[in-house]
Amino acid sequence: MAEIKDPENTIILETTKGKVVIQLLPQVAPEHVARIKELAREKAYDGVVFHRVIQDFMAQTGDVEYGKKGSETFNPGRAGMGGSAKPDLKAEFSATSHVRGTCSMARSQNPNSANSQFFICFTDAPWLNKQYSVWGQVIEGMDNVDKIKRGEPVSDPDSIVSMRVAADV
Repeated sequence: MAEIKDPENTIILETTKGKVVIQLLPQVAPEHVARIKELAREKAYDGVVFHRVIQDFMAQTGDVEYGKKGSETFNPGRAGMGGSAKPDLKAEFSATSHVRGTCSMARSQNPNSANSQFFICFTDAPWLNKQYSVWGQVIEGMDNVDKIKRGEPVSDPDSIVSMRVAADV
């Protein structure tokens, strides 16, 4: 297992494909890291599907409104169109590159529209640099991310079983 040096800034993501450990980057995107931790601590991500997974690009999840299996608002046809009840975040674009294992916030055309959805890069994606807010880096379990079922939308998608701040586990 990867050595967790800063449990308060590490996420343990259990997926239907296995465990993924993410090092948070509060020095790069403090507001986005705070939001990810807040939603993880509320267990908002538990049961949320990977609704958009593109081969050689990324796996997107985090729609806590329409993408959470078992919730009253779960709607596979709308997964990817929702967020949380929290306000959207202001962009925190940085010089941190989108490389394999980068965790970054999804958003609409509006740069200040990130809310709860995020993606994990399968490969380097330099065209995203300075246009999306990078908040973390996978430090263990990329082999499990690689196993996530592909599709746009994904039929019978994989999901987040649980997402916790390591300090709370």
